[in-house]
Amino acid sequence: MDKLSTSEPVATPAFKPARGHAALRRGRVSEAGRVYLLTFVTDHRHPWFADARLAEAAVSALLDARSWRHSTLLAWVLMPDHWHGLVELDERDCMPALVRQLKCSSSRRVRAALGAVVPAAVWAQAYHDRALRRDEALVAAARHVVMNPVRARLVRRAREWPFWGAVWMNR
Repeated sequence: MDKLSTSEPVATPAFKPARGHAALRRGRVSEAGRVYLLTFVTDHRHPWFADARLAEAAVSALLDARSWRHSTLLAWVLMPDHWHGLVELDERDCMPALVRQLKCSSSRRVRAALGAVVPAAVWAQAYHDRALRRDEALVAAARHVVMNPVRARLVRRAREWPFWGAVWMNR
């Protein structure tokens, strides 16, 4: 009989498993030089950005050059209740810090635009990111991002939606 089958107790370290969003992020590493499809949603999917004034406030923060000193925003769209971005991550950035910066700065500007009506949270805590495979077509991924308003039937053509952009487009 081997030693593992004895009835002696085996000491195990105290381990508390991560739950919820923390469990999903465990072991995930952002790679510099990779392009990621990044998505974050509003708290409780509230459609804050159906109000053009709030959307403009959020966009001004999400596009602020101070957030993009290193990484590059290749394409983006702000929908009534979420934001998608195609981001090329620089080695000086990490995804959690970049997302935190984007959410914090846009939340501040949205709250300022709201005035007295201040929500507890503008954005939900979590976010989703997916690294594009090296062989995936970058322009196809960008088209997917900017076509969100068309797929949601908010407009007939992407150009009709005011809250989007891509480095390849000259609007």
